[in-house]
Amino acid sequence: MAIPSSATTTAGGARPRYEVADVVRAVGAAYRGTHAVSADQARVLGALVRCRTAALGGHVEACDACGTRRVAYNSCRNRHCPKCQGGAQAQWLAAQQALLLPVPYFHVVFTLPHELNALVRVNPRRLYALLFRAAAATLQTFARDPTHLGAELGVTAVLHTWGQTLTQHVHVHCIVTGGGLSPDGRRWVRTRPRFLFPVRALSHVFRGKFLAGVQRLHAHDALTFAGDSAALVDPPTWTAWLATLRTRAWLVYAKPPFGGPARVLKYLSRYTHRVAISNARLVFVGDEVVRFHWTDYADRHRLKLLSLPPTEFLRRFLLHVVPARFHRMRHFGLLANRQRAAKLTQCRALLPAPPEPPTPTDAPAPPPASSPSLAPPRCPACGSGSLRIVETLAPQRGVPP
Repeated sequence: MAIPSSATTTAGGARPRYEVADVVRAVGAAYRGTHAVSADQARVLGALVRCRTAALGGHVEACDACGTRRVAYNSCRNRHCPKCQGGAQAQWLAAQQALLLPVPYFHVVFTLPHELNALVRVNPRRLYALLFRAAAATLQTFARDPTHLGAELGVTAVLHTWGQTLTQHVHVHCIVTGGGLSPDGRRWVRTRPRFLFPVRALSHVFRGKFLAGVQRLHAHDALTFAGDSAALVDPPTWTAWLATLRTRAWLVYAKPPFGGPARVLKYLSRYTHRVAISNARLVFVGDEVVRFHWTDYADRHRLKLLSLPPTEFLRRFLLHVVPARFHRMRHFGLLANRQRAAKLTQCRALLPAPPEPPTPTDAPAPPPASSPSLAPPRCPACGSGSLRIVETLAPQRGVPP
């Protein structure tokens, strides 16, 4: 069923009416009584229901003009929380500006076949890490081949595990420099204007590298088999399963290059701090149903409505909790941490300097470096005064979120 986009907006652009936390409050306890929940998933559930509540403490703000007071509670800062990604994204954007080169960038997506989903669910840390390595190694294999480029690329990869309907869809988005540093470090080698590498060949090499890594893990007894993957513990079943995966066409998708670093940064920021579903997509949360909108890319990007029982919604949401301290974004090649500063300095010396952006003559002067990064918020009641913190609230244990 298609729905108009206005059906999911809130009045006046206010906060979303429904939140994922509402689902957790409604059925979280019952869900944990009937479903296996990992320690990482339990931490996420707890963080979501406490986020911006008295349980985490906060502060009281008062208007310096009319005296209006309001309470602001602290955020949980969990990376899976739909309410906590805006600030983290802004900090990340500032840090990433120093890594961009004045060259075009390509966007390449490597996707795992859904036949791997059951094994990934019980081996997320190892298989997510393998996905990163296989995708980066595939790109570098082609880049270092003189028949394709003969240079070392810079790659930033971001892990996503979901599709629009919250089903398991494991893939990495790779932002790739449109060229690389020659082996002797003396030249910047450019790619063709609108072509990186042949996609079908990328797919074959990616498949080979990932499955070789899976076999190594299996040979070292480093894989767990449970749930829907339990049958793979049987050697003949394992062998037949691998043979099926080798005959499948693995999906690798390459988009046309971006225009420049500024557009790359804006585009990539949409992927780095995204969670499986935003609160803005929720249309209704009740005792028996959760409704949310999703984009059907196979149907001309139409916006549609999906209804799920709350427990099924929660099950799908928890599929996308990544292991603790696992890095969802990684850099490779020129951007690898150990050599990044030296390699980027080499590249910038070989590339023409980017043009300075024009500055309007009537533009306001920038604030002094010592000034606060954010001015006090305006009072929503009188519109003229500023809200300032007048009291700090300690976290309250035992308070229902």
